[in-house]
Amino acid sequence: MSQTIEVPLWAIVIASILAAIAIVDRLLSPAVRWFFRRRVNQAIEELNTRLQLKIRSFGTTRREVLIDRVSNDPQVVDAVAAYSRETGTPIQVVIARATRYAREIVPMFNAYAYFRIGTRLARWLATALYRVRLGYTNTDALAKVSPDSSVVFVMNHRSNMDYVLVTYLASSSTALSYAVGEWARLPVLQTLIRFMGAYFIRRNARNPLYRKVLATYVRMATEAGVTQAVFPEGGLSRDGLLRPPRIGLISYIVSAHDHVAHDTVFIPVGLNYDRVLEDRSLVFEADRDGPPLSTWRKTAKTSAFLARNLKLRLLGKWHRFGYASVSFGDPVSVDAFLAGHGISKWSALDETERDRLTEKLTHQLMHSIGRLIPVLPVSLVSLALMDAGETPMDRLDLKMAAGALIDRLIGNGVHVHIPRQDRDYEINVGLRMLLLRRIVSEGPDGQLVINENDRPLVAYYANAIRHLV
Repeated sequence: MSQTIEVPLWAIVIASILAAIAIVDRLLSPAVRWFFRRRVNQAIEELNTRLQLKIRSFGTTRREVLIDRVSNDPQVVDAVAAYSRETGTPIQVVIARATRYAREIVPMFNAYAYFRIGTRLARWLATALYRVRLGYTNTDALAKVSPDSSVVFVMNHRSNMDYVLVTYLASSSTALSYAVGEWARLPVLQTLIRFMGAYFIRRNARNPLYRKVLATYVRMATEAGVTQAVFPEGGLSRDGLLRPPRIGLISYIVSAHDHVAHDTVFIPVGLNYDRVLEDRSLVFEADRDGPPLSTWRKTAKTSAFLARNLKLRLLGKWHRFGYASVSFGDPVSVDAFLAGHGISKWSALDETERDRLTEKLTHQLMHSIGRLIPVLPVSLVSLALMDAGETPMDRLDLKMAAGALIDRLIGNGVHVHIPRQDRDYEINVGLRMLLLRRIVSEGPDGQLVINENDRPLVAYYANAIRHLV
């Protein structure tokens, strides 16, 4: 009964480690999670006292809980059953697939990452690359938007810098949950983007099960009042013109209208740049036939661009990429839109009528976005040069043509950014950018000539504001 039992040292070490892990997992981890959760909630309460559009509890709900709610939503359950019947796939396999889609879509918003890291990084990056200017904004109309409303920013898509620029300018009012394409699904980048509250979407997905899972998440976020930001064009413009809108996300957002007591409000946003970082790649893709550039080729081009600009920075020859401007338009209420068509409930319409009205609303929003795009120096000079065609033009001719364009644009109620309130300076700034990039050259006789290979690039910048004239 009193015999001695010898235990190997390695077994004691392993048992001690396992005991320590159990203590941490059962006692310390819950306390630490509670402490940090409490600090986060306090930070959110403090932020909400300063934000016009509050951070909703839906955005701070644990990601696993949201994934479970999306996966088990009655509409998703019905879609799973229908997909299983139509394809003959076992129901458990379809359920697992729906859960995988939900896990792919649902973000994991972190207020600290958004406001302490994301917005500060966005501000630093935007102001380091551009002279950022706020264009048109109807402050009184925006102030009247009810804090209880589900607010959705809808904007044109010029560059991947759009996310950074709008995040920076809107950070004093709200936290935005972006709909992000598959381009951002890189191992480290996608985690950071999820922390910023963004949700991933497959732009061209035709799978009905995936679309139902996506629609369910967007509907839930809208019902909960999460402030969202979407690009109705569905992708970057390759030629500078506004692309035809897609109604998918707009229809998902509007479908939540009947399930909540508050209104859904769209805020149109127009963006423009003196230099789009991806401009040559976008124009190249638009002009060539065949498949799009591979990820590796895009990465190589981006790396070469960054290396070239870093070299200029080290040599003290680097300049910012001109102006970047954002205009915020008048809110568009879904309640008012439906009332204008004599409708009280969206669900009262059949599917064809819903699609027709959604398309009408989307085109109305795109029209508002187009009218909001600010006129910046490079776009103005590019439009004047393109309109001249083969007619020789020197600096004086350019100033006369651009001045006439400014008069027409202002007469049309368009916001024209005129630096220092000096039209000559605006034209000189736009021309200087094109000359520095060797897109335009100035001959010994003073004639301005567009480099023939870069003519599509000049057209790209001109097209950004051509519809305003």
